[in-house]
Amino acid sequence: MTGSAFNRWFAKGWLAAGYAFLYLPIVALVIFSFNDSPLPNVWRGFTLKWYAALAQDREMLAGLWLSLKIAFLTACGSVVLGTFAAFALVKYRRFTGRTMFSGMVSAPLVMPEVVVGLSLLLMLVSIQRATQSAFGWGFPERGVLTIWLGHLLLGMAYATVVVQARLQEVNPQLEEAAMDLGARPHQVFGLVTLPMIAQSLMSAWLLTFTLSLDDVVLSAFLSGPGSTTMPLVIFSRARLGLNPSVNAVATIIVAVVSVGVIAASYWIARAERRRGLELAAAARN
Repeated sequence: MTGSAFNRWFAKGWLAAGYAFLYLPIVALVIFSFNDSPLPNVWRGFTLKWYAALAQDREMLAGLWLSLKIAFLTACGSVVLGTFAAFALVKYRRFTGRTMFSGMVSAPLVMPEVVVGLSLLLMLVSIQRATQSAFGWGFPERGVLTIWLGHLLLGMAYATVVVQARLQEVNPQLEEAAMDLGARPHQVFGLVTLPMIAQSLMSAWLLTFTLSLDDVVLSAFLSGPGSTTMPLVIFSRARLGLNPSVNAVATIIVAVVSVGVIAASYWIARAERRRGLELAAAARN
């Protein structure tokens, strides 16, 4: 075997080992969600009783529904704020405080979530005490709103990075041509820039949705009575021994996310091919 062939097979082996390390635990989780045994590592046969038990688990279903709502709102808010931040950083190279603004946007990416969660908790408690003393009622109460604010802070940083990378590749001459033809700045953004960064917006939405859905640290600091998300429910049950119904809800989430990712990937690839064909046709003309 030649050196190049060995390197090729060695690289493929490491790639396969990496994929196995990442995805075999998920496959095992899906398989054991159909296990008839209550023990997580003993196979007794195929059953759907854990899915039936999940349908009766009100705490888990309530946590799942709350997590989905917060994740949806977080993804939408993160994409909007991240797009504005990325647009400011890419289109306006010089403005007062640009370096500080860029650092503040990127800080949640490198700062431990424990620090972010604790700082947000202290700030929100201070605001609540101030409003309590000034108006007689404390705001905001820890719950859905505070969890959403924490997830939004983290999600906006990720969305900014994704959208900024795409905006830097956009040809500014297309926007200048639209303005020469009489389009106003908001029309240029809506009719020219926005369609060209649509794929990155979808990617940022999916990324921030996933980050919010499985977040534990920020949710633990910012949650209150009656606002327990699904990861917190699972984490609290893990201390006493997990029930296989947790495998069932995880399998459902894996299935839904897989379908969403496949559909989004297909849509992004199709839009990219269509855009490439349009650019090629425009170049020929």
